[in-house]
Amino acid sequence: MVTGLEPIIIDAAAKGMTGVVIKTAWDQGGNVLSWFGKGLNEKTKKLIYNASQQYIKNYSNRNGILKVLGMRQPVNLDDIYTMVRFLHKDQVIRFADLSSLEENYRSSNKRNYPSEKGDTKSGITVANEQQYLMVIGEPGAGKSTFLRKMGLEAVKGKKLLKESYQHSCIPVFFELKKFTEKEMNIKKMIVNEFDICKLPQAEKSVEKLLEKGKLLILLDGLDEVPTKNMDRVINKIQDFVDKHDKNRFIISCRTAAYNNWFRRFTDVLMAEFNDQQIEQFINNWFKTELDTETNTAENCWNLLQQDEYKGAKELAQTPLLLTFLCLTYDKTQSFPNNRSVLYRKALNILLEEWAAEKRIKRDPIYEGLHTELEEILLSDIAYSNFKEDKLFFYEQDIIEQIKIFLSGNMNAPQHLNGKAVLNAIEVQQGILVERATDVYSFSHLTLQEYLTAQYIVDHNLIGEFVSNHVSETRWKEVFILVAGLMRGGADQLLLLMENEARKFLKTPLGMDKLVPLLEWGERMTTGSQGDMKPVAKRAIANAYTNAYASCYAYTKTYKNTHFKLKVNANAYVNAYANANTCAYASCYANASAYAYAYASSYAYDKTCGYVIDQFIDLGNMLEKDQIFNDINYSQLISQLQTLKNNIIYNLEYQEVRINFVNNLYTIWNNAFNLTPELINLTVKELKEIDNNYFYINWLMLQCKDAAVNVSPQTWEGIEDRMLRVI
Repeated sequence: MVTGLEPIIIDAAAKGMTGVVIKTAWDQGGNVLSWFGKGLNEKTKKLIYNASQQYIKNYSNRNGILKVLGMRQPVNLDDIYTMVRFLHKDQVIRFADLSSLEENYRSSNKRNYPSEKGDTKSGITVANEQQYLMVIGEPGAGKSTFLRKMGLEAVKGKKLLKESYQHSCIPVFFELKKFTEKEMNIKKMIVNEFDICKLPQAEKSVEKLLEKGKLLILLDGLDEVPTKNMDRVINKIQDFVDKHDKNRFIISCRTAAYNNWFRRFTDVLMAEFNDQQIEQFINNWFKTELDTETNTAENCWNLLQQDEYKGAKELAQTPLLLTFLCLTYDKTQSFPNNRSVLYRKALNILLEEWAAEKRIKRDPIYEGLHTELEEILLSDIAYSNFKEDKLFFYEQDIIEQIKIFLSGNMNAPQHLNGKAVLNAIEVQQGILVERATDVYSFSHLTLQEYLTAQYIVDHNLIGEFVSNHVSETRWKEVFILVAGLMRGGADQLLLLMENEARKFLKTPLGMDKLVPLLEWGERMTTGSQGDMKPVAKRAIANAYTNAYASCYAYTKTYKNTHFKLKVNANAYVNAYANANTCAYASCYANASAYAYAYASSYAYDKTCGYVIDQFIDLGNMLEKDQIFNDINYSQLISQLQTLKNNIIYNLEYQEVRINFVNNLYTIWNNAFNLTPELINLTVKELKEIDNNYFYINWLMLQCKDAAVNVSPQTWEGIEDRMLRVI
């Protein structure tokens, strides 16, 4: 029993306290039997009690469980429900035009699109405040679940808790998609619900309940009403609300389909899940005894925090897709390395599966535009705009693209109207969303990136794609998804990427500055005793020297100021040998940068000893892993300790501070055979080398890991050549 009411009713009934039981269940402020009139005999009271018990069972069984997306077993809605939050209309950001929308998004430096401002309110708070509530949201945002949950809260009765439903009402839940007939009689449908439970004189009883305002009428999915019946259904609802205005009403509708039809109602928009709600949902989902023992919820949440799953976390802002992610994680206790598999499934849920599960009769437009054809159309829109760095696009431009697509595909229905196609996609799937007047974007950047990758693979644009975009970081996720979509193997992609990276070695900057560093790294690591692969040693050597060179460059640029340097570990994790290589390289890069940044900022006397300790720790790390050859670590540590013992504790003058740093660098440079010429790069040069060489090598690793198939021979060759001048 989902609501937990049945045990209370049965126990009280055994004690002959029927009236008290119903009061406890539905009306702690008074006796619910009075709703049905005075002077009831004992037989009628018992019949009402039995009907109420059966009604609670029926409502809970129909609306208190959740089974979606191929779940093997249903789950109790109360167990996993995470309270949604609402925005009022004045809290929804409405941008004047495309340029202001674009500017706001770019300046936010976030992946999710701007949609709200100010504080939100919990759904149950708003439901308590508003007698007439219109809940608007995108597909899968949790509208239906919210309505069902409010009904469950109503049958529980009032509680002292703040977050509980505070009105004594009997919930009645209807799916509006079922109103396919010409006649829609809401009262008759309510009577039928109570008649099933054998409520005495159901029609008269319902009339009394309506008269006293004791019903919570939940009308779900206004957008799912067949188009031909929409006007009739809206009029019927409005007339019913006007006639029975003492009752409480909640209606739900998809955002794109709603047009301010109901004058009495307060319109609220469902906010996307924030981090707190996502984490709470995951905790609710994974709370079996075994999940608790293995920290499943915590592990799932932590995985979503990782950079490689930013796109998945972006999808998790929608409850439907968060449910999908939890189901996926539950199967393997992870998410697939091939993220394209994950996103393709998410896209299919929006394109087809969700409508099929809800048994929604789709718009007639889809009789000609089947799912596969629609996906090709969407990939065309995604790629053409992403290539132009457009995340937001005018309605007329999309309509024109749709027209061109339909006319250029002999298997596409020629009679379709571009505007109608756009409206259908927006309303029924929410994949394209209106962000400002006549300005659209994809609902998630992840979906646009995935569809862009799909277009590139479908049209065999790999060569053009690599040569034009391999060093542009905004294409990073597209590259990784392309690798995952190349089912025949990603060898071609990886070899083309390698070729672009090696081209940089032949440029003036590459030959003058990068080649000597790579030669130093190979010379200093070849034959060392560490058990890592040669490519891993070269990766760590380059991580180390680049961190060093970065701090040296910033020292010259900001000579008289204290500065804080953040090193991007991705730039230094340039090769792959085993599971630990990336972690090692990141560790060395960050440790090196930390030590050098302290030294280069001309620290005050009280921190000079600490600075040297950082260098001593770094030396011990390098000695332990034996990455470099022919380094006298004992002598290095001894010289650093001597420098520490002879610190001049009066660093008032800049000259004294500079001498301290220079002495420190001289000791270190001599130990590692580093000349000033070798690390003499400007900040601009470092960034150019990073973007055009190290970043591409790092991206190759990501693509290799995401690929379905890579030839071992191809990768061994790439690995052997990586970070070498050959």
